[in-house]
Amino acid sequence: MRILYNIILFVAAVMIAPYYLCKIIFAGKYRKSIVQKLGGRQSEILSGLKKAPRVWMHAVSVGEVTAAAPIVASLKKKRPEVEIIFSTSTETGQDMAKKFVKDASAFIYFPLDIPVVVHKVIKMTLPDVFVPVETELWPNFLNACRQHGVKMLMVNGRISPRSYRRYRMTSFLWKRVLNHLDYAGMISPVDARRINKIGMDSAKINVLGNAKYDGLASMVSPALQQEISRRCNVSANEKFVVAGSTHPGEDEIVINVYKKLLDRYPDFKLILVPRHIERTHDVMGLLNQGGFHDVIKLSDIDNGSKRDKERIIVVDVIGELFKVYSLAALVYCGGSLVPKGGQNILEAAAWGKVIFYGPFMEDFSQEKTLLEEAGCGITVRSEEELYQGMIRMLDKPEELVSRGKKGKAVVLANIGASERYADLISKHV
Repeated sequence: MRILYNIILFVAAVMIAPYYLCKIIFAGKYRKSIVQKLGGRQSEILSGLKKAPRVWMHAVSVGEVTAAAPIVASLKKKRPEVEIIFSTSTETGQDMAKKFVKDASAFIYFPLDIPVVVHKVIKMTLPDVFVPVETELWPNFLNACRQHGVKMLMVNGRISPRSYRRYRMTSFLWKRVLNHLDYAGMISPVDARRINKIGMDSAKINVLGNAKYDGLASMVSPALQQEISRRCNVSANEKFVVAGSTHPGEDEIVINVYKKLLDRYPDFKLILVPRHIERTHDVMGLLNQGGFHDVIKLSDIDNGSKRDKERIIVVDVIGELFKVYSLAALVYCGGSLVPKGGQNILEAAAWGKVIFYGPFMEDFSQEKTLLEEAGCGITVRSEEELYQGMIRMLDKPEELVSRGKKGKAVVLANIGASERYADLISKHV
């Protein structure tokens, strides 16, 4: 099966290589990471490591880094002698990791799943344990770890409904891959059942909780809020609706709802954060069509422009959404009024915000249930429902604050998973 996988991988690489080459040359994307992903420049980064027990932890991007950071901190408290090598797949994830993962000994990029490359990188890193965060399964890499005697422990494992459907369709491949793992700590019983049905031995699976709660709780701070307030020149009495991680089809809804809110609350401001910043031009066009010309981009602010009377801020800088949520009076979390599976609603809940989202929340169904039980998560099914829901909350400021506090309490009540994952890793080092 691995032969078939590598044939498919080779064909896919040939087909998409020109696209990525153009991105590297003309857009500058992947320039910082591509050499490392092919196995270069790693040795100089790793040269300063001690010959101590080594744990290689891998977090794909920003979301996984949030879960990984408190696990690393907990592990270093328990085992200060352990050297932690931390990898990401994306450049934005790497930037965030360097800010928040304080106890890592080295930061690298995860190699492309090419046999010669993964063997080369494993020989350079010499890990005792490899720890993927969430469900990151690369057949060639995991097979190489097994050949080199590296133990493999999944932490904060989760399998979304969409991923589960894909894994089930190709379970003949994944059963063999999962056999390489020594253990899987999963977020919930649902995730545990899914990885078992895909092919992992139930004796190797345990439910240990979601370390993202720990990560978000530790990241919330007045200093973070003050930093984004200062950058955006926010005055003490300003109130914002923050629309985070919006997709095509949602920006129009958010803009229309904001227009209606202004009839009742004319001083309200809007912060719009598209899920993919390459859509910024389209979002600016929609705002212009909607009659909003007092708009400023966060990138312009960072480049020296000062926000003065602009009612709308478009966040076109990656990695800022968590901070921006701190400015919100109300939050709409995107990817949910269109069928994209939703986005992470815990980020806004950690700041004590009431969050609106659409019915398409399959990827965050457990978080949705918890926040709705607390009253700080609200499902809407249309533009009109979003508008009416926001008006109801704004007309009852005391209830708005109360619901937000209950959501924050949910995040705090679920902390502790990072300690359990650190204990798991410590037993295998």
